[in-house]
Amino acid sequence: MKDLKMYIDGRFCESRSGKWIDVLNPSTEEVISRQPEGTIEDVNEALDAARAALKAWSATPAIERAAYLKKIAEGIRARKDEFIDIIMREQGKTRSWATTEVVVTAEYFDYMASFARHIEGEIIQSDNRGESMFLSKQPIGVVAGILPWNFPFFLIARKAGAALIAGCTIVIKPSQITPENCTEFAKVVDEVKLPKGVINIVTGKGSVIGNEMAGSPKIDIVSVTGSVEAGASIMAAAAKNITKVSLELGGKAPAIVFPDADLELAAQAILDSRIGNNGQICNNAERCYVHKDVKKEVHRNPPQKIPGRHIRRSLVRMTPSIWVPS
Repeated sequence: MKDLKMYIDGRFCESRSGKWIDVLNPSTEEVISRQPEGTIEDVNEALDAARAALKAWSATPAIERAAYLKKIAEGIRARKDEFIDIIMREQGKTRSWATTEVVVTAEYFDYMASFARHIEGEIIQSDNRGESMFLSKQPIGVVAGILPWNFPFFLIARKAGAALIAGCTIVIKPSQITPENCTEFAKVVDEVKLPKGVINIVTGKGSVIGNEMAGSPKIDIVSVTGSVEAGASIMAAAAKNITKVSLELGGKAPAIVFPDADLELAAQAILDSRIGNNGQICNNAERCYVHKDVKKEVHRNPPQKIPGRHIRRSLVRMTPSIWVPS
């Protein structure tokens, strides 16, 4: 069994609590690793490190920050197979889904690096003679990034990539269910010699770590991907300091089928969308709006044979369907 480490101020460490939380393989329920059970003190150490690193990092030219992001992308690609195995083991993804997640994560860091040339300002004409106003974009500050378990690796890039290229520093809290990919990611950060304190990782319970981060006056913005309940809890914690909050929560994505649609394609696309990643995607198809003229063609149960292939059309079992008139 593997003991994971947190990453605070450029060093790997255990928690002050001395306690651990088991990480399970969801397929076998075998304990595959254990993570430090972080404390409020650990959170504040990470926040202090991020705050201390902010001035120098924000003053670093954007093109230099971009170079670090590109090195991180290269480091992920160098460890591609390792990250794939970790995601399969702790999250339960198939190899194809895990491979896509790792590849896209590296690509996303490269994508965010491309913004180095696009952090621009504006000159605004003044109402007064001999005066101009300059508008420039400045880093928000210290970011709290709270991650979900469904795409645990990609969401590191979603939170950290944007923060770093903008000149912000970040404290990341991975899901308690899937922390290993994030703690392994810290090794890439360490290897590329990212300045200490720019990225920090604290593991543990969301009710402790997440709420302490969100409620801290040391945080300038909280970015959360998770459930509606988690988002409400984080927003409540952030309210006392009027801290900015960015929420990506559960969705109710609709599928709409018009009479002129390729019904075979539509049925397959809705089915694929509904069951992708075992239904654990924020934009999985949750509702199906179908025109009344094609209701019978789409809403077949059991599966109906169609020239060229068999397609499961039992959509009513998976998505609430609403038949709409023209």
